[in-house]
Amino acid sequence: MADQERGRRRPLDKSHENLQEPRSKVFREQGRSHVHSGSQDAGPSTSRDAGPSTSRAAAAASGAPPGRGGGEGGGDGKRNDRRRIDRFEIVHTRPEDVVTKSGKDGQPIRLITNFFRVKTTPKWRIAHYHVDFSPDIEMVRVRCGILSNHAAMLGTGYLFDGKQLFTTIKFEQDVTVLQSRSKQDVDYKITIKFVGFISPAEQRFMQVLNLILRRSMKGLHLEQVGRNLFDPQARVAMREFALELWPGYETSIRQHERDILLSTEITHKVMRTETVYDILVNSSQNPARHQEEFRMNVLGLIVLTDYNNKTYRINDVDFAKSPLATFNCKGRDVTFVEYYHTKYNIRIRDHKQPLLVSKNRDKAQNTNANELVVLIPELCRVTGLTDSMRANFQLKRAMSGHTQLNPVRRIERLRTFNRRLQTTAESVKVLTDWHMTLDQNLVEVQGRVIAPQKIVFDRERISAGNVADWTQCFRNQRMFTSPSNGLDRWAVISPERNYRDLQNLMQNLNRVASGMGFQIHKPQEYITRDDRTGSYIQALDECSRMDPKLILCLVPNNNTERYSSIKKRGCVDKAIPTQVVTTRAKNMSIATKIAIQINCKLGYTPWMIELPLSGLMTIGFDIAKCTRDRSKAYGALIASMDINQNSTFFSTVAECSAFDVMANNLWPMMLKALRQYHREHQKLPLKIVFYRDGVSSGSLKHLVEYEVKDIVEKLNAEYQRAGATEPPLLAYIVVTKATNTRFFTTNNENPPPGTVVDDVVTMPERYDFYLVSQTVRQGSVSPTCYNVVHSNIRLTPDQIQKLTYKMCHLYYNWSGTTRVPAVCQYAKKLATLVGTNLHAIPQNALEKKFYYL
Repeated sequence: MADQERGRRRPLDKSHENLQEPRSKVFREQGRSHVHSGSQDAGPSTSRDAGPSTSRAAAAASGAPPGRGGGEGGGDGKRNDRRRIDRFEIVHTRPEDVVTKSGKDGQPIRLITNFFRVKTTPKWRIAHYHVDFSPDIEMVRVRCGILSNHAAMLGTGYLFDGKQLFTTIKFEQDVTVLQSRSKQDVDYKITIKFVGFISPAEQRFMQVLNLILRRSMKGLHLEQVGRNLFDPQARVAMREFALELWPGYETSIRQHERDILLSTEITHKVMRTETVYDILVNSSQNPARHQEEFRMNVLGLIVLTDYNNKTYRINDVDFAKSPLATFNCKGRDVTFVEYYHTKYNIRIRDHKQPLLVSKNRDKAQNTNANELVVLIPELCRVTGLTDSMRANFQLKRAMSGHTQLNPVRRIERLRTFNRRLQTTAESVKVLTDWHMTLDQNLVEVQGRVIAPQKIVFDRERISAGNVADWTQCFRNQRMFTSPSNGLDRWAVISPERNYRDLQNLMQNLNRVASGMGFQIHKPQEYITRDDRTGSYIQALDECSRMDPKLILCLVPNNNTERYSSIKKRGCVDKAIPTQVVTTRAKNMSIATKIAIQINCKLGYTPWMIELPLSGLMTIGFDIAKCTRDRSKAYGALIASMDINQNSTFFSTVAECSAFDVMANNLWPMMLKALRQYHREHQKLPLKIVFYRDGVSSGSLKHLVEYEVKDIVEKLNAEYQRAGATEPPLLAYIVVTKATNTRFFTTNNENPPPGTVVDDVVTMPERYDFYLVSQTVRQGSVSPTCYNVVHSNIRLTPDQIQKLTYKMCHLYYNWSGTTRVPAVCQYAKKLATLVGTNLHAIPQNALEKKFYYL
């Protein structure tokens, strides 16, 4: 039994069913609460590294994502295994008939990336072994410690996870038997069986490379928080905001087109200096509501426990228990006070504070979803920003100076990271033991810049320019479409004390709208005595009797409850578009944006693009979780109705499960869009380009195998039912905004809008490309990755890339390009509105209007 309490190393990963990463004390809801003994203890191994270049903390090094086992709140090992494997899994999504994915059109441009080439010896290979112990050892850390006694025989570099052994050495015998004795004089027989060599095409090959890199990065004295490694010694203190910024690195090694490349992204972790206990003390200032107020302030927070550098999400507070509560630990009952003092030499000061409960509720499908992690408030540091902090302009400006790195600073930080790895003795030794080296230079690629697009107004076509911004054009251009009779039946609601602000707003709106060819008639005015939510709702009900085309509400400030109530009454109850404007909207530029939004909410289009394709429907889809009920989510679908002939868009929303990666209601929503297209054109679209947003890398395989196949089958059936002579031509494109790839010009500047990269840093198993579609004035631009997972649309790579770039010009809330195609941006906007404010499906009468802008 004593050997089970001994350990040298933590596991390599959790890709095997018997492995469980140590975590904080875990209780179960079934029956009497109890604690997992032994391997369920929290905290990293405290023993020394007993062998050269071995993985002492390989489980942590592989980096579980937040909320998955090693991150927020622990959880089931098997669930975490699937997510971890998906991170390195090679998902073949390239359509079989695609000969080349590289385009040719555009101005060539030489770019620098944030990648380094990984070099290995020509005959370098990884040998894989299976290891058994007799008698069996339950704890993984103990297995690692016993095996480390034979580090000299295993080679200068090896990785061991408790069952699987990886090394660069092939032993003479396929079965090797070793003898080892523990400090407690227990003899163990270790049987090492050769499984085979790991091919570079296998996902485990990349997994091992990433673990080796993480092991070498430990020589830089970085600390792991969640998945990434941060440098606490370089922390930036922001004392006036009670915050710290920890700079760090997000790294990943993968096989790209021709080389194995290391992606390195500069990241930051926001660490608040206050603890959950500080929030408890502040909440206790109101004794009558301190429990309710404390729950409201802490539920959903992500906290960091310094004693084991793990993050957890707080899901509940147990006021009935305190740190003096006992649990069973290794056969005896101990209090939390005693446990933390014995285990970590930490003295808990307040013995009356409640206990925090962490349970990742997103794991609804998890077989061990009843596991709870119990935490102590004074030992939990709060991470992230509150809503009030995000609304603090001074804080955002202070943070942006450190987090929004321009290309010069970012490139310098990347080269510094490489230089530290190449010069730190411990890091160099790890890479040398594994016969690996990193190129000292950042990878360069050849990109192309798509020519600036033409923005089509009512009477003129104007170039978007090199910065893709046509804001100034509205001063003398008429909108593409607007109501012929203008806005003639509408209402405004304003508090009595803000009536002068209302008059100024009306004057500005009429002035800017007339220049854009949009006539705004005098509205019906409804003046309220105050700005309470009930007063606005009462006025909305009154003015809805006149069946207005739009209702404008002037409000004195941003109030979420009032905004949600107005939007819900207009979109869900009355089917009337609403425009909420604050009294701060006093200048002409804001009035211009409001006039454009009003035109859109009436169902008209302020501008358009040149598109040579006819019979085309572009679709965007995204999902947003419901803020009221985290088990719910809302999926929104936006579809264009053939831009060449009908410059309108169709929108629909459906409720879906927040736990299901796939959207169950996607086909019914798509079918509604197809039938709307058929009503307007008396035929179905010839081509469909579907931009699918909201898909994580771990869900890609599931999406390709189920969602895409289901859509293709039902789409074919629908076209056959409609009597179409040819099957539909469909391109299904997964849109990924959360990419760590960065591009810079050779002059250390951001690349211009329209920059496309489809080689070197793309994936060989995918039909993918990167597109920089927007201009940024601060920091480094982030490209968007597009992965064509299905295509029979008969468009060349150049045509798909140009179409995607064109669609980034049609988001009418901004007179410039967006990071994703407009249909995706609209879908995100609509899904967020419903999930955050409406919590119900809007009326069908609004489906052809941009009521969600």
